[in-house]
Amino acid sequence: MRKHLARLLAVLAALAALIAAPGLPAAFAAPAVTAAETRAQEQTQAQAADDWNPPANLVQPLNQVWNHVESTYGNLYGFRNYGWDQVMANRGSVNYCVRWESDAPVSTALRDRIHAALKKQFAKWMAAMVDNGRGHNAWPYTNVPVNIVGWAVKNRSTLQWTDNSVDIYAGNLDGGGSPQCAPDCGRFFHQDGNYSRCPGGAARHYDQSLWLTKGFQGGAGGDWGQRVGQEYFTNTLDQENIHIYLHEVGHTFGLDDFYDWTPTGQCCFIMNAGSATQITEFDKWMLRDFWRHLKNRYGL
Repeated sequence: MRKHLARLLAVLAALAALIAAPGLPAAFAAPAVTAAETRAQEQTQAQAADDWNPPANLVQPLNQVWNHVESTYGNLYGFRNYGWDQVMANRGSVNYCVRWESDAPVSTALRDRIHAALKKQFAKWMAAMVDNGRGHNAWPYTNVPVNIVGWAVKNRSTLQWTDNSVDIYAGNLDGGGSPQCAPDCGRFFHQDGNYSRCPGGAARHYDQSLWLTKGFQGGAGGDWGQRVGQEYFTNTLDQENIHIYLHEVGHTFGLDDFYDWTPTGQCCFIMNAGSATQITEFDKWMLRDFWRHLKNRYGL
């Protein structure tokens, strides 16, 4: 046993001497790592963990906004139905239901224009999460398709089309008498993702509702979707920015209102209702900041 051990030690010593010897082929030699390379590796790892680089003039107001959010949202980190959660659950898409609370007729052409406008406007917020063709700060999607899967009306005759491109819910009213798509298909009602009772299955579920109400002034928004006036939305279909809708989508993704204060140096941005008609640089970075504070729940 001692002889075997002695031989093993001798072999190991010879190998050590060989590795230390000059002229060893590069394939067997460990390359030296400079201090600069080490710092670069550490910076790359830190950037991968949290790629946060807002413009210098926005750092202070963004910090103020997040401090305000943390101090005023009752269940900021526990809530699990932000727009972020919906997109992630669908692996990169969002399903909509249109709640048409009006007796104005809807032709096939008007339906298609509403769908196109909805997709275009929603995409403006998702574009704010993309830099140079890549998702910002580990955001995994460069494009988030919007699928309109259903329409809800009080009377089927209001919808002047016969194709089956969307599910139609006629006479299915909520507690306030407003038409709604089937609750069995709604994420608001089934945040566990169980759509086993939805007639069309999970593929026909809806995450949000675009609620278009005749005579409605202003807007409302949340994890359930967005509500604006029917006349307002249909009259702005050709506009570049449907700003009330855009403001309400911001709420769907968790962004706050600014009725009683404004961050330092900021006056005019879409989440400050009435002060802007398009998503601004500050809105974009507020959206990114919200993602930054939630992304770890998805392991990112």
